[in-house]
Amino acid sequence: QRTWERVMLASSLDHVVVATDDEKIAECCRGFGADVIMTSVSCQNGSERCCEALQKLRKHYDIVVNIQGDEPLIEPEIIDGVVMALQRAPDAVFSTAATALKPDDAFDTNRVKCVVDNQGYAIYFSRGLIPFNKSGKVNPHFPYLLHLGISGFDSKFLKIYPQLAPTPLQLEEDLEQLKVLENGYKMKVIKVDHDAHGVDAPEDVQKIEALMRARNIQ
Repeated sequence: QRTWERVMLASSLDHVVVATDDEKIAECCRGFGADVIMTSVSCQNGSERCCEALQKLRKHYDIVVNIQGDEPLIEPEIIDGVVMALQRAPDAVFSTAATALKPDDAFDTNRVKCVVDNQGYAIYFSRGLIPFNKSGKVNPHFPYLLHLGISGFDSKFLKIYPQLAPTPLQLEEDLEQLKVLENGYKMKVIKVDHDAHGVDAPEDVQKIEALMRARNIQ
């Protein structure tokens, strides 16, 4: 619900839906006023779920944004920035966001790291620390990037995505965005200032609640 409330504040979105295969989630979301689309349990990831939801909507959208439900502190400005980045990069089919990685999260495999080229296009994503130096330690002076749980898709590409066979790097890292890069498509990454992360594990709940208290978010 918190994620949905934040997403509804984004000015770039025409329609917000919760796509899920779980009736409990659907019932809860309908209870607070969200539009819900039931999707198949066979969806392998959020991108495939978005593709199915788009087909069921039977409406044309130029861009589809996948915002993971475990991002209760996502800023509406980040969503708008991801949409704008894709609109301004006609050679890209995918856009996403990254922020500064905290040293404490360097070796946490739930925190996905990314590296970009000097034009702001993604080079790689990893659950490991990238780049990795010879010392094997975190370099306190290097601006490591943490990938955030938001993705913008060109809607034409989103329809192609599920038809692409899983790729070796995607399977090894268990990161759906790597299938995009391995197939030679371009991905734009915007750098944002965002100090909260998703709720990836039970112990993250306490961290997020502490952040909310600090910001006086009810």
